[in-house]
Amino acid sequence: MIKNSVLKGVFLVGLGATSYGMLATFVKIAYGQGYTTPEVTVAQFVYGIMGMLLINMFQKAKKGKTVIKASQKNITQLMLAGTSLGFTSIFYYLAVKYIPVSIAIVLLMQTVWMGVLFEMILEKKIPSTQKIVSVFIVLTGTILATNVFENSIVLDWRGIALGLLAAASFTTTMFTANRVATHISSAQRSLFMLLGGAVIVTFFAISTQTTPFNFEIFIKWGIILALFGTIIPPLLLNAGFPLTGIGLGSIVSALELPVSVLMAYLLLNEQVNLIQWLGIILIILAIIIMNVNLKRTS
Repeated sequence: MIKNSVLKGVFLVGLGATSYGMLATFVKIAYGQGYTTPEVTVAQFVYGIMGMLLINMFQKAKKGKTVIKASQKNITQLMLAGTSLGFTSIFYYLAVKYIPVSIAIVLLMQTVWMGVLFEMILEKKIPSTQKIVSVFIVLTGTILATNVFENSIVLDWRGIALGLLAAASFTTTMFTANRVATHISSAQRSLFMLLGGAVIVTFFAISTQTTPFNFEIFIKWGIILALFGTIIPPLLLNAGFPLTGIGLGSIVSALELPVSVLMAYLLLNEQVNLIQWLGIILIILAIIIMNVNLKRTS
């Protein structure tokens, strides 16, 4: 019988992944209302930082001196790691300007094979057969999910390039987030990584915003984007993963993919055919294969 703590972990991770899955659709709707990528990203990070500051203040008031304080070195390392968080948001949000959300999320999921590649290069480890099989399944699923065989569909190369850059940046975020200053609270780590990401987002906004900044974005979309993108998911995933373990947690977090496609289908009327759904199922299958423990102990 599954323990209640594991079920709780599955629920938390599932909810966190679902929140992430809704994000791109909200961004696309904001674009439809005339807001720009700099406006969307700045509003999300500003509210995200404010939210994390409040959470950290609450934790400090509740736990007092038991909270391990981040050193200056920790803060610097986390802010540097957080720059990839800023790049991920920028690349991903730019991608959905040029291609459908249902395609952009599939490209973001290339983190599966990019993660294997990063591990092989950085840790000088040959991937297991299990991981190699998973990579081939992901690539097959991606070919089907992006519907490249359909002659009537022409995907903008800028969207594809930006989607892959977002995946590479997100892979970097996942690698650094699991290795930098892991002894301090997840709320502190999230805050300093967001500050690092905010530096990148600010430079991006200053250099690319050609029209006067529309501050209405803070009222209409800022809080929603921050909640679903930078506050709720990290907190739920950080709370859920210790209960589920990395393997089961990674499988449950794959919910982000179908949720994102469904949201795009329901709210943006993006058409997703059976071949694309088959590709999406294959990508989820690859994530399951990669994370399930095939070595049974007697």
